[in-house]
Formats: sequence, structure tokens, C-alpha cells
Amino acid sequence: MKVGFIGLGRMGHGMASRILQGGHDLAIFDLVPALLEDLGAAGATVADSVADVTAGRDVVISMLPHDEALSALVFSPGGLLECLPEGAIHMVSGTHGVQIIRELTAAHAEAGQILVAGHVLGRPDLAAEGELTLVPGGPPEALQRLKPLFDVLGKSTFITGDEPQTSTAVKIANNFVLGSVIEIIGESMSLVRKFGVEPALFQQVMTEGLFGAPAFHVYGQIIVDEAYDKVGASVEIGLKDANLALAAGEAVDVPLPSANVWRDRLLGARAHGDGNLDWAVMAREQARASGIE
Repeated sequence: MKVGFIGLGRMGHGMASRILQGGHDLAIFDLVPALLEDLGAAGATVADSVADVTAGRDVVISMLPHDEALSALVFSPGGLLECLPEGAIHMVSGTHGVQIIRELTAAHAEAGQILVAGHVLGRPDLAAEGELTLVPGGPPEALQRLKPLFDVLGKSTFITGDEPQTSTAVKIANNFVLGSVIEIIGESMSLVRKFGVEPALFQQVMTEGLFGAPAFHVYGQIIVDEAYDKVGASVEIGLKDANLALAAGEAVDVPLPSANVWRDRLLGARAHGDGNLDWAVMAREQARASGIE
């Protein structure tokens, strides 16, 4: 496929690398030119504008950090809405709110283009290894066209529905569950530490007992090792995700009390200067609240 990719941060770089390794014709664009260098050297076409990266593409994938960046990419003069070829697909892979996805669905349709929400689950290391979980939503024929990309990007794909917003809802809910799990691990670690139990022992009890899921293995170990500088998703990204969950819940009258706890712990981490660390640093906030640190 002829693929354009916009947004070569930690997740985007890994995904774009997999697409290139899969033999697809890849053009790349980012506002930070240094992020394009190694993929350009590996064979990707380095574009110098949105118009350039969209020219002749079957699909353009965006992996951007927040709704404001996505809106600017699509609606600004010279943006995707103007430049994406008729009939081409814009696959949104960053984590975004339901409202902006609804707006883009309508705008692309009016322009004769197609929006697919192709949200992904997993950390940057899994993106680079092609081990993401994909939860795309959109028109069935568009999803079928994208199957070759799904195959190189992830280990499994779950079609969420015919509307892009279904993918967005699943992505937001999944991040809400993960953030809540990290909060619970942090609380539990503080509890056992206050009784003189080593965190590494409790991690073993959890993961070799009832809680053998990857989230407990990965984030529990990060908390045990206090390896918060090895960033998958930062506190700032976590705050964005928490606010998206709360906004989605409010939009459909679903109370999410656990999301408020998650958000407040992240706010505390940012207030203590940890905004750029991995969001598992929430456990340090819990330790502070418990009189441990």
C-alpha cells in the first residue's frame, strides 16, 4: 500500500518502522525533522509538508499527542482535509476524544474521504515489534482495505464497529482500566511496604497468583524497580487520557468515580515535578501519601 505517516514520536516511530519493514511504500512527515532521519535512511520518503506526505497515498495515518494537534492537522489551510486524495483513508491512531472523532468523521465524508479510527493498545516497545493490539472502527470496506497494515502492526485486531467513535470509546475505556490498575498496584505496594514486606515479593505473589496479566507484570515491575524514567506513556499523557475518560463518561451520563482517583494521583505527580516520567510514577505519589517517601 501507499502509506503516509504523520507523527513520529515514540509510538509513531515504531509503527512506521513496522510498515516500512512490511514492504509498503511509506512517506513520513513530522514537525520535528530530526524524528524523520533514521526512517528516511532506511528507505521511507521524507516529506516536507502535509501536501507532500498525502500525495498519491491510499491511507494517511496520524499519531498525534492530543486533540488540538489533530484538529490543526485536518482543518488548517493546507491540512488533510484539503490535501488527502478523494477516496483515501485517514486512519487516526493517537488517543483522542469522542467529539473530535465525530467531527472528523463528518468532515472527511463531506470531502469524499474516509475516516477510520485505528487506535492501538500497547507501549512503544510493542509497536516496534509489531505486537500491538488494534481496535479499529469504521466502514467495513475501509477496514478490509487496511488489513495488510493491521497484519504488520499488531498481534491481534478487534473490529469495534462500523462507526469510528466505537474504536475511540474502546481505547478510552482500555486506558481507564490500565490507569486504574496502576493506581491499585501502587496502593497495594504501599500497604505491604508499611508492614515490612518487600515490593518484589508482593509482585511475585500477584503475577504468579491471580494477576498474571501483562499489565500487572509490566507495571508492577516498573513500580518495584522504580524505573519511572523509562517512559512508555508519561504523566502528561496519562492526564490527557484521564480527562478524556471523564469527558466521555459525562457525555453519556456514565459516572466514573475511579477515574477521578486516577486523575488526582496524576495531578499530584505533576505537582511534584514528575510530569515527564512514566505514569507508573503514580505509585510514588501513593508512597508519599502513605508516609513512605
